[in-house]
Amino acid sequence: MKKNVFKSGLVALMVLSLASCKDEKKEMAEKRISELEMYVDSLKTVSVENMETNWSQIAADYDAKTMEITSSISELDEESKAETQEKATAVMAEYNGLKMQVETKMEAAKVVVNPNQTLRDRLFGAGKIGEDMNFSWVNKDNILATYQNFFDAYKTNKGDFSREDYDEIKLMYEALDSRKNTVEKEGLSSSDNGDIAAIKFKFGPMFKVNRIGAKSREMEEAKAE
Repeated sequence: MKKNVFKSGLVALMVLSLASCKDEKKEMAEKRISELEMYVDSLKTVSVENMETNWSQIAADYDAKTMEITSSISELDEESKAETQEKATAVMAEYNGLKMQVETKMEAAKVVVNPNQTLRDRLFGAGKIGEDMNFSWVNKDNILATYQNFFDAYKTNKGDFSREDYDEIKLMYEALDSRKNTVEKEGLSSSDNGDIAAIKFKFGPMFKVNRIGAKSREMEEAKAE
């Protein structure tokens, strides 16, 4: 009888010990999730700019905390694991929202605006002319409109061009003229050719004067500094 009581007591003790161990593991997992939640909440009070500056450290801290959580959850039984993982996933989703904001800003900062490309887009249309100055898209049907649009855009913006801009415009204009020589052999009408000649007649002297003016303006500004 005493032997049976002893066995029953031992079994009860083992069950109690297992239950206690189970509770401790779950408490540890939940404690670590709470710590991550407090960490993410603290990040919400920091500006995106400051997070961007310290992002490497923030990401490292987050990775360390999530590794601890993953390790803790792996030791739980299936029922506790599912429940605890759901809590962890919710906190991680909040972090990923902050991460997206920071990474979006960081990616935007990497985009370097090429002033020459901005100039090309302004004079010929977005994306039509690249660094290679390729005018192969210009043909006998659209070359007059290309010259006219270029000249109109030039007149509208000529007061904003720097000396470097004028150097770039000269290269673009010469490349367009070179393309015209090819298009003439492909059936450019005499009427369109005459209209282009009229545009070139107006553009040449205007460009020369404006370019000199930009150079003089920049020299005066340099002296004033």
